[in-house]
Amino acid sequence: MITKRDHNRKGQAMKKSTPQISFVAPDVFVTSVLNPSMRVFDVVMGTKYGTSYNSYLVSGTTKTALIETSHATFATDWLEKVEAVLAGSAPDYLVMNHNEPDHSGAVVALLEHYPDVEIVISAAGAINLRHITNRTDLKLTVVKDTDSLDLGGLTLHFMMAPLLHWPDTMFTWLPERKVLFSCDFLGAHFCEPRLFDHAVVYRRAFTAEIKNYFDSIMGPFKPFVLKGLDKLNDLDIDFICPSHGPILTKGCELENSLQRYREWAMPAQKDTPDAPHIALFYCSAYGNTAKLAQQITRGVTEALPAAQVDSYNLVETEPDILTAKLNDADALLIGSPTINRDALPVVWELLAGIDAINIIKRPVALFGSYGWSGEAVPHLAQRFEDLKARVFEQKFKVRFVPTDADLEAAAGFGRDFAASLSGH
Repeated sequence: MITKRDHNRKGQAMKKSTPQISFVAPDVFVTSVLNPSMRVFDVVMGTKYGTSYNSYLVSGTTKTALIETSHATFATDWLEKVEAVLAGSAPDYLVMNHNEPDHSGAVVALLEHYPDVEIVISAAGAINLRHITNRTDLKLTVVKDTDSLDLGGLTLHFMMAPLLHWPDTMFTWLPERKVLFSCDFLGAHFCEPRLFDHAVVYRRAFTAEIKNYFDSIMGPFKPFVLKGLDKLNDLDIDFICPSHGPILTKGCELENSLQRYREWAMPAQKDTPDAPHIALFYCSAYGNTAKLAQQITRGVTEALPAAQVDSYNLVETEPDILTAKLNDADALLIGSPTINRDALPVVWELLAGIDAINIIKRPVALFGSYGWSGEAVPHLAQRFEDLKARVFEQKFKVRFVPTDADLEAAAGFGRDFAASLSGH
């Protein structure tokens, strides 16, 4: 069984090419690999400072456990680090806190070297990993909330953390070393070669990437973020070891990150607590849909004077602002002209940022001007119905330029939608 003291003794005999071995705490080794050149992660977010695929190895007196693997692209580099830490022995367990391919990509390579490894995983994770590896011979041990694993003097405790940010996610807590393996939670795409938060030179850039990561990965799951934070309240944590980015340490960024996550996940405060926040989004090729948007806003405010109604031209507003407003509003109004028998691309780009969890049952109404056939509104309605939003039964469409009667009808549409929100 490998120990820190063994490594200190053996290290003198290692060749120069052997990967450097780093520690989080006694018997807790870092087996992460770095990807400083990555600029886009999973298509969904920019990563101008690269990232790391973090993995760890915990060595008890009787058993060893790896915590996750790496992206398949870096499987060889990762295995070299694992082998350097194990120094000829084999791991007993592989704990998979989450099974997205950037976490599980090297599982197959690991099993080729160590076929007897037992994989400790959540129930949802077991389903995912079978499909990711396309193997039916995995040695899986499914754990649930509060289960634990004895490694000999060190104990891994498992806490289910669903939707942070996949249904399969869990945390692993090592109380004897006060180390939390938090999976994607509290991570960042920030490639710090010295591994720890206190080594980061450009602290402002690091903090900005923590926020970027939260918005892109955790933002759609804010209620689950708060539940995840609550699970950590009673833990005396010295180190948070995420799956991406620097390790967070007590007295440096650990407390700051916990506080920021809670602030960012809290529901937005309304100017008038009992009044709905309604966000209206539109684009307009020749100003006709814009005219409808203006009158619909008038109708809503006439029916609900206390409501906060914010209107956004999709062409003139920054995408990150649009996404935040889209997901924070209590109700939505979406307007688009019809071009090429569909809504405009800028509208579909907006909808790509929808929080698919919290959009469920949220009131949505659709409107737009059209020339020939008018498919934009029904196509948008179908999308929201697929997302299980509460789509307003009226869909307001006007052909070409709205008349005065059309504009008054648009205001009536706004009043009717407002009435549906207030229960009138």
